[in-house]
Amino acid sequence: MVNLSVKIGKIKMQNPITTGSGCHSLDYESLYSPDILGAFVPKTVRAYSWPGNPPPRITETPSGVLSAVGIPSKGWEMFVSEDVPKLKALKTPVILSVVGRTEEEYAEIVELSDGLGFLAGIELNLSCPNVKAGGLQFGANKDMAYKVVALSRKKTGLTLIPKLPPDQSNIIEVAKAVEAAGADAISMINSPRAMMIDIETRKPFLGNVMGALSGPAIRPIAVALVYQVYQNVKIPIIGMGGIANVRDVIEFLLAGSQAVALGVVNFFDPMAAPKILAGLEQYLEEKGIEDVNSLVGAAHTRN
Repeated sequence: MVNLSVKIGKIKMQNPITTGSGCHSLDYESLYSPDILGAFVPKTVRAYSWPGNPPPRITETPSGVLSAVGIPSKGWEMFVSEDVPKLKALKTPVILSVVGRTEEEYAEIVELSDGLGFLAGIELNLSCPNVKAGGLQFGANKDMAYKVVALSRKKTGLTLIPKLPPDQSNIIEVAKAVEAAGADAISMINSPRAMMIDIETRKPFLGNVMGALSGPAIRPIAVALVYQVYQNVKIPIIGMGGIANVRDVIEFLLAGSQAVALGVVNFFDPMAAPKILAGLEQYLEEKGIEDVNSLVGAAHTRN
């Protein structure tokens, strides 16, 4: 028997596998129970209704997916009445991903989320444009990221996990800032900005023009950023970005991730999570490794 359990802040996960926000649904229960996961992260929610971006919202690209969904929202009241009862019934820890347009909106939805009384943690999506600051991204500015986390920290005692964008120029500074502001862990990376143009129509494929690139194409970038951040913070990292199989999961663990989130892989292989879990346990047994935590950051060890 091997130990698969890991800890993210106050959250004890039975294994290091969780879901990327917006990339999984409780509809998957017809295939397998989400309670086999270490934690479950539903689609990002807002405190207000929001239509999302204009269509087309998604298209395929080599080794990836280009999307600009825009985090549509039915509003907090509808989320509470329709989704909360289903999430509350899960046995596995639920980490709610939230977003706001201003620092104050983040603090507001964190307080609302805390009041639900059943969540294990809150993920702060810090890649939403800050309207007050002229469209800058929270996660790309260490001072803004610090303020959002610090304000949110005052509203909850739950495990707080800011999700960082893939900004290679200053991600270490941002990671240090959110740690200093009271974050319990870091979720990384969000998808890098990208676009595609239809050469027949001479127009962008997406209605929003720009989109976010996800899937296997971004995995090496994500692994590199996890590796760097692990060297500079003491709080755990939930790694994500292009994970498609158990080898990818192990790579993220070796780079410094304490846990990993499965994203686009759920769309092309809905049974990815149970397959990866079985593969991870088999790998540990074959290598004679008793505890999955011994893999975390092992690539940093120098002989």
